[in-house]
Amino acid sequence: MIRLLLADDHVLMRAGLRQLLATVADIDVVGEATDGEQAVELALALRPDVVLMDLSMPGVDGIEATRRIVAAAPGIRVVGLTSFSDRERIVAMVDAGAKGYLLKDVDPDELVRGVRAAFRGESPLAAIAASVLLRARTGGPGSSPQGLTDREREVLALLATGMSNRSIATTLGISEATVKVHLTHIYQALAVGNRTAAALHAHRLGLAARPA
Repeated sequence: MIRLLLADDHVLMRAGLRQLLATVADIDVVGEATDGEQAVELALALRPDVVLMDLSMPGVDGIEATRRIVAAAPGIRVVGLTSFSDRERIVAMVDAGAKGYLLKDVDPDELVRGVRAAFRGESPLAAIAASVLLRARTGGPGSSPQGLTDREREVLALLATGMSNRSIATTLGISEATVKVHLTHIYQALAVGNRTAAALHAHRLGLAARPA
């Protein structure tokens, strides 16, 4: 059973989500928060498996609430559920530690799949969020001749030392979800399919000893 906490300041939104999820056999809504501060309090008290977090709430917003929850209880998976699709909020939410980012116009079945994916430790992302997070371009600002941004070269250098995604995230002060997004683009840019092949490229590029 997936224990779920809802965090949204709109009564109708919470009611709709509660009604939807009540029909799902393996999801149990264990609490509801009306703002970010309450979301933090309930998350730490109830220890849900997953939190569906609105971004725009009075007082403490969803981004700050996510940061506090993940810092205090890393095992809780937070998924942003919002109407905002701008780059700044998407990046901020993922950097705060969210495992995923879904839009409120998502299909009900996709929402349920997203909750289950987050519970499994995966990162459910709306298509637009994935596009934003993967928008590094060869020759763009801060990119290297290999088509990697400076941050991606740092991730690649740490990967080559044998670090796990969690260790890379801790070292660079970013979330594991962000590390996974960077690795996806690294694999694409280097035309490789796994960590070992990427590490070999890092050694060839002279990146293995330290972050660029």
